[in-house]
Amino acid sequence: MSPELASLFKSRRCGQLTTQPEQDPRAIEPAKQNVRDRIWALLEREGATKPPGRVVGKIPNFLGAEAAADQLAALPAWEVARVVKANPDKAQRPVRARALTEGKMLYTAVPRLADELPFYLLDPDHLSISPWEAATKEGAAKAGRKVAAAELPSVDLVVCGSMAVSRQGVRIGKGGGFSDLEVAFLAEAGVIRPDTVLTTTVHPLQVVNEPLPETIHDFRVDLIVTPHKAIWCTEPHRPPGILWEHLDQDKIATVPALAALAAGR
Repeated sequence: MSPELASLFKSRRCGQLTTQPEQDPRAIEPAKQNVRDRIWALLEREGATKPPGRVVGKIPNFLGAEAAADQLAALPAWEVARVVKANPDKAQRPVRARALTEGKMLYTAVPRLADELPFYLLDPDHLSISPWEAATKEGAAKAGRKVAAAELPSVDLVVCGSMAVSRQGVRIGKGGGFSDLEVAFLAEAGVIRPDTVLTTTVHPLQVVNEPLPETIHDFRVDLIVTPHKAIWCTEPHRPPGILWEHLDQDKIATVPALAALAAGR
């Protein structure tokens, strides 16, 4: 752990990583979908997302995403981070572009983890295109190199997209389960440390005060960043790795990196 991050975690009195009670993911999923439907409808009703198209079924590309990236960049957790892993959704494009502009090593997931090498490595010192272009899905495929989770160095900061997030750090994604798998891959490979900060950038309407449904394979974020403020969460949780008992054969078969790991078990 770096001295800067050790000081940061001490200052916010971060507790030990907790283990959530075992729950059946199939029983929890309908409750998660109810939250997604409600937040999607709220964002559309309030005009809180960027055109074009509807937000249903997607991580919302919310108004203020650039300001949220600025908020994140002003925090010590960002300043000391040298290696950042980020999701490929549009809402977090400003975060990815800023990481590259500031010389941080960036890893982003291959969309839907549709490759046996499920991450792109984007080295800011060897980009063939601009950081803003490289921060798109297409740009990452053009300028990045596909790598396995085990090839990643120790990750300082993980940035994810969310549909909804509670002040306890419980987050709900768009329903594919890919963000949780990405973190599980990193944990399995040993490149997420106890002091690695997990964060999400969201619109204020996506931050809820109510408890959100979760299962043991869901990670919690340590930090929520909106266009106007940062919220540190006090009840961290992240899985120890891939929880195979929570994966059915169809899911394993559709994610090549999972299928490769399963074949070697």
